[in-house]
Amino acid sequence: MTERIVVVAAALHDGDRLLAARRSAPPELAGRWELPGGKVEQGESPEQALVRELREELGVATQALERIPGEWPLRSPYVLCAWTARLLPHSPPPEPLQDHDALRWLTPDELWDVDWLDQDVEAVRALEAFRSGGPGRRAAGAGRA
Repeated sequence: MTERIVVVAAALHDGDRLLAARRSAPPELAGRWELPGGKVEQGESPEQALVRELREELGVATQALERIPGEWPLRSPYVLCAWTARLLPHSPPPEPLQDHDALRWLTPDELWDVDWLDQDVEAVRALEAFRSGGPGRRAAGAGRA
């Protein structure tokens, strides 16, 4: 059996706006949009990986908050999992430092204005349900702010 490798993605919010990052590589993904993140390395939790990846890719200081229900298959053996996240008060604004050539803060009305990577479409749909209290969302007051 092949080992499952988790790739973490951040639903990084600024108020009601969601950060989307446009891929610059590899060529087959370039120009499409994703939730930023990356692979969990040996010895780190998914939340630690998310904070590390966002620091490396965007130059920001963040906190992982809640796991978004679901996981989405990538090419074997990778699987995508997503968390909500927030910028820490002392963090600089995000910049496309690695793997991306543009960033865009999307309002709820603009959420589908970008060409999301296929697996990110499913993650963003799950995020919408999660934020609206849909399936898999804990009762109000049960989660972290």
